[in-house]
Amino acid sequence: MRQHGACASSAIFATLLLCLYCSAAPAAEQLSEVIMYTTNASRGLPRHRSRHLSERYTRWALRCMIAVLVIALLWLVMAFHLNGQWMFALLFLVLGGSLAVVFTKRTLMSHRYIFPAVAGLGVFVIFPLLYTIGISFSNYSSSNLLSEERVRGQLLNQTYQAEGKAFDLTLYQEGELVRLYLQSGGENENKVQRFVSSPLNFANQETRQIGIQSVDAPPAQQPLGMRAIIQARDSLQGLRLLTPEGTELRMAGLRQFAPMVNRYEARDDGSLYDRRDDRELIPDQATGFFVADNGEQITPGWPVNVGFTNYTKIFTDPAIRGPFMQIFVWTFVFAALTVVFTLAVGFVLASLLQWNQLKGKAIYRTLLILPYAVPAFISILIFKGMFNQHFGEVNLILDALFGVRPEWFTDPWLARSMLLIVNTWLGYPYMLLLCMGLIQAIPQDLYEASAVDGGGPLTNLFKITLPLIIKPLTPLLIAAFAFNFNNFVLIALLTGGNPDILGASTPAGTTDLLVSYTYRIAFQDAGQNFGLAAAIATLIFLLVAGMSLLNLRLSKVKV
Repeated sequence: MRQHGACASSAIFATLLLCLYCSAAPAAEQLSEVIMYTTNASRGLPRHRSRHLSERYTRWALRCMIAVLVIALLWLVMAFHLNGQWMFALLFLVLGGSLAVVFTKRTLMSHRYIFPAVAGLGVFVIFPLLYTIGISFSNYSSSNLLSEERVRGQLLNQTYQAEGKAFDLTLYQEGELVRLYLQSGGENENKVQRFVSSPLNFANQETRQIGIQSVDAPPAQQPLGMRAIIQARDSLQGLRLLTPEGTELRMAGLRQFAPMVNRYEARDDGSLYDRRDDRELIPDQATGFFVADNGEQITPGWPVNVGFTNYTKIFTDPAIRGPFMQIFVWTFVFAALTVVFTLAVGFVLASLLQWNQLKGKAIYRTLLILPYAVPAFISILIFKGMFNQHFGEVNLILDALFGVRPEWFTDPWLARSMLLIVNTWLGYPYMLLLCMGLIQAIPQDLYEASAVDGGGPLTNLFKITLPLIIKPLTPLLIAAFAFNFNNFVLIALLTGGNPDILGASTPAGTTDLLVSYTYRIAFQDAGQNFGLAAAIATLIFLLVAGMSLLNLRLSKVKV
């Protein structure tokens, strides 16, 4: 393990030197040219050389700035590598190396302008995507979160109270120091044990071993109260009190010291011995846990590679497959119906706004586009209050007119209907703007010819207007579908995914979309399963990427 880490450190250090050379060598070359031009100018060469000299100075200063930036990035590489974050170290290594090459090679001058965009794409899109895909092949979760070394260290630090008496603690002030007095309980006065320590300075909170002596009676001073013990708790926890018999006492409670021993003992073969339960724990690299003889897994564990287990679990585990397929179908239905409803409302309103006999079109356009100007999260929270089952305006109106109070947040179908209503309100202004722009581009000659042939408003609407705008609208409709496919904000603020799906082993709701379902698995479940959430997120990416490719094909964009 240490040899592997040393080799990796050497490789990264060699790469750092190479990148530093790539960034510093051109700067040195530029510096030599500047010196040469300075020398020529001092010899009385023409003045136009001074302009070239200033340009050289500017280029040299730019190269120095780039070199400093590369050095800073390489420092980050070493910092991440030494902390065991090899993926982030590799990211900044590639970023620093590419920065040095692109900005120091004259043949790559045309790539300098697009480099910031490509670097941002790599850091904020490609790297998180690859990192998520990598996590999907592991058992990374709240129970498998630490590294194996940290898990081993945490277990080795666990203690338990061994057989023996517990001693009550009392503190006595002696000047600026404090003396500890320990006394064991017992009905027989002859069996009571009393110990006292030397005066201690509680400003020292380090772990230290202190010898204590037997006494026949407590100190004569007035004992300190509970407040003093609470204030000195950190120092008391670091004390190891050694009795004359050689027994080590540790703090076992706020007012007690007792014989405390380490529960686990490390063996040479990598296993741990459990002193309390008299059993051996073997590290299982397949599951990422220390496993006892009876198969019990000791938490916490560490992340390990599990292959396609998370992906197969989605489609083979009935407790996950059922809710997943239900949410998967609802996600498609929600996105498709949202596009249909918003397009229908926006198209009809845009057609009405083109009616020549309609007066005050500017006012109507402004009023109809207002929902698009209000932030979505504000509108969603307002609708959440309006649909309140007991005090919301919607139920108050329905109760007054029809005597019904729908349970919008507890009935699955009503909750889904509420989502479609709210999302249609939020999305129709966008479709309205698109349709108004496309309708205005339709030649008026077509409508005049239709009027000559006896065509009415409905004929013009479905025979002329809709066929002519639907083709340029198709890529935008696919983009709207992809947006609503991942509409996390609406679900999180309005329903939170509720009502829940009964019998699901993961937190799943009837109004959850795949994206909100993934979020709840990763961050809201009691046993946060990042590996399973990453697998679902990868599937979502493949679906959205497929829709994006379809969008590009329909837009006739070459990829």
